[in-house]
Parts: sequence; C-alpha cells; structure tokens
Amino acid sequence: MKLGKKGFTLVEVMIVVAIIGLLVAIAIPNLLRARVNANDGSVKGDLRSFSTANESYRAAQTTPAYAATVGDLTSASPPYLDSSWTSPMTKHGHTLTYTTSSVGYTQTAVSQSGSAAQDYCIDHTGVLRSGGASSNTCSGTPL
Repeated sequence: MKLGKKGFTLVEVMIVVAIIGLLVAIAIPNLLRARVNANDGSVKGDLRSFSTANESYRAAQTTPAYAATVGDLTSASPPYLDSSWTSPMTKHGHTLTYTTSSVGYTQTAVSQSGSAAQDYCIDHTGVLRSGGASSNTCSGTPL
C-alpha cells in the first residue's frame, strides 16, 4: 500500500450501509404502528370533546335540542367547538360524519386505510364505542 492514503474501504462502507438499512427496516414498522395508535387515541378524544360540546349546546337551549349541524356548534357565541370542525371532515386518519335523528345524534369516525386501525362512534348517550360505526347508528363495543 502507498503511504499517506487514508479512507474507508468499499467493504467497510457497505457494512455500515447494511447495518443502517437493518435498523431502518426494524424501526419503520414500529413508527407506523405508533402513528396509527396515536390517530386512534386522538380521534377518541375528539369524539368525547364533541359529545361534551353538543351536551353543553343542548343544555343552553330554551327548548333542549341537540345541534342540527356541526356549524351550530362552531358558529355559536362563544363557540362550543373551534372552526376546524365540519361534517364530513377528515381528522386523525378518520372521516368524521355527524347525523341527527328525532331522538339525538350520532358522530362517527370511520378509519381510512393505513391511517387508523378502528372505527369509532359516539351518540346522544355519551358512550364511546369502537366498531359498528355507520351513518345512522352507533353500535359496537363500549369503551
């Protein structure tokens, strides 16, 4: 070898690249799973907040009634929800939809593929449920 030559050999560089690739292959699925779990946790909190806002709205009415639209909750003075709420809307890997009936309301959160693991819903009973989310009913496992 010539004197004064410094640096890494191709084999050394390839070993480092292989080790980094292995670490990335292990870390990425865990990060994706963490994101899905975070989306599910966040949407559950949002549904609970929505239920509380709608109950507060109902209690403030002269004739108790739930909000006819999400806009009623965001445009009130002071607002029960911030202006980012609409129906339908996409939030935390779920599509949220608000529907009303003669008895009460249903807020559903249907998961989007790859972004969330479960569907959730909450209705006028205030019980958050997983699974069984459809546009008119909220049936599933209570959480």
